[in-house]
Amino acid sequence: MDISREVFDTVASCFRIDGKIVDVVPMTSGIINRTFKVTADSNGNLKDYVFQRINTFVFKQPKYIMSNIEYVTHHISDKIVENGLDAEGVLHFLKTDKDVNYVDFSEGFWRAYEYVPNSYTVNTCEDFSKLRSAGKAFGNFQNMLSDFDATKLYETIPDFHNTRARVEGFFEKVKKDECGRVKEVEAEIKAIKELMPLGVKLNEMIDSGELPLRVTHNDTKINNVLFDITTNEAKTVIDLDTVMPGLVAHDFGDAIRFAANKSAEDEPDLTKVGLDIDRYRAFAEGFLSEVGNSLTKNEIKTLALGAFTMTYELVVRFLDDYISGDKYFKTLYEGHNLVRTRCQLALTQDMYEKLDKMNNVISEISGIEF
Repeated sequence: MDISREVFDTVASCFRIDGKIVDVVPMTSGIINRTFKVTADSNGNLKDYVFQRINTFVFKQPKYIMSNIEYVTHHISDKIVENGLDAEGVLHFLKTDKDVNYVDFSEGFWRAYEYVPNSYTVNTCEDFSKLRSAGKAFGNFQNMLSDFDATKLYETIPDFHNTRARVEGFFEKVKKDECGRVKEVEAEIKAIKELMPLGVKLNEMIDSGELPLRVTHNDTKINNVLFDITTNEAKTVIDLDTVMPGLVAHDFGDAIRFAANKSAEDEPDLTKVGLDIDRYRAFAEGFLSEVGNSLTKNEIKTLALGAFTMTYELVVRFLDDYISGDKYFKTLYEGHNLVRTRCQLALTQDMYEKLDKMNNVISEISGIEF
């Protein structure tokens, strides 16, 4: 571990954590921030926390992130209290003596929250009941915030899910070819061009006012859900860095891209990649059971398109990062972003072929004719 114990001691002191830090364990699931499980001993009483150092190359305005998190977590907590529900799974971010939920010093921008006990995450899942539960968790997150004014939130990453802007920016980088990698990915570039008309359809619907902006999570991978060790039911949604105004289709779509793929998102064997329609259905059932009554018909009708769009967008993002020198996503080996690109492109093309089936599933669950 390249971060000294003194740094963790400093962060703990700023957040007024009682006791002495006795253990620090890296948590490796994220590909943007550095995350650690930290154990403090206060007179023999052990308590666990999660410390995170924010990647300020990715998040240029980390204070905006923490402002958004403050708004959203308080709104959800208030809703839970009002309805007499169990608040065990709500993330409780710690504050300093200056009443802010972050520490910014020479060793980075840090935040901390109480570790949710008896919980676990998964990176892939074939269990339909667990997928349904994850769908309920993200649907509940949306539903809890359906009456929240999204204009209160900062856009922490401008144009984060503006697919059209992503594609246009990508082709500018293709022209520059600063790392000399464009020649080896000509087939992928061609595919991005061919799929672009459908890939920017949601942009066109936003422009025409057909879809409302909501408070969205914007990183709805299944590994951002904590499950209960005993019941295997979802406890809470985590990783709120990208909470900001967006489309419900973005949240639903990114979840499907990750959870309903037959493989991991960086599977090099493309014969293993594709949309599992039964997993798709299970997640959709859970999601719509929680938030369906809060959505417009147009929002429901674009859920399947959202899955295609988000997968297509990630193809662009991974390939953009690859030809730019791998600056955004953390990679585990040379060419990792290219492997990710090809995997997500195969999934995008499979979704394109299955879009009618995907729409039919949503129609059956929601009772809305397409």
